[in-house]
Amino acid sequence: MEAMNDRVLVVDDEKDVRDLIRLNLRAAGFDVLEASTGAEGLAIAKHDLPSVIILDLMLPEMNGVEVCRALRRNPATSRIPVLMLTAKSTEDDKVEGFECGADDYVTKPFSPRELILRVRAVARRQPDQGVAKPSPVRSGSIQLDRGAMTATILGKKLVLTTTEFRLLELFVRRVGNIQSREVLLSEVWGYQANLDTRTVDTHVRRLRNKLGKVGAMIETVRGSGYRLNAEGP
Repeated sequence: MEAMNDRVLVVDDEKDVRDLIRLNLRAAGFDVLEASTGAEGLAIAKHDLPSVIILDLMLPEMNGVEVCRALRRNPATSRIPVLMLTAKSTEDDKVEGFECGADDYVTKPFSPRELILRVRAVARRQPDQGVAKPSPVRSGSIQLDRGAMTATILGKKLVLTTTEFRLLELFVRRVGNIQSREVLLSEVWGYQANLDTRTVDTHVRRLRNKLGKVGAMIETVRGSGYRLNAEGP
């Protein structure tokens, strides 16, 4: 079944939380799907292919980390943006959420308005529909096809989330130029406000790991941000 535009899946075992999110999402023009367990949420995601998934960490049957990993392993769901929404708010909790493939992380109690803004931001990261496909871009052994949303290194295809692809694309298009965390948050995540820079740092680390030896091309510029070094491996 093909995904519908602007359909959000909310996976949370607390009915009052789902009710609050559903009310605000619908007021903002989104269609809403709901699940109260991790297994149910995973099944709905595979069947309905929502535009965005709001996922609690502490869930019965399967916790949010397990669900997120399962989503990322499945080609049909691997690029659906996942926004973690949970009461677990330590730095380790956030890192765990990002490491399993989440695109964003919001802690409870939360502002419904901020949640809607973040849902819209991650939804905008999906591939554009109905527009001409741009030409592939290359930097060294990295080649990106924006139209197909694929990245390859020496012909080997990488498995990237939509956010990871957008992050790599920005580095490739601006090879050699330092990108501050604020610029990355604004242009990759779509956020204007300063957020926890762990969001950027964790995604850069994940991207480097997926690039393997070529990951060393993404350099940390202390006190400034990151840049892609074209002279790297």
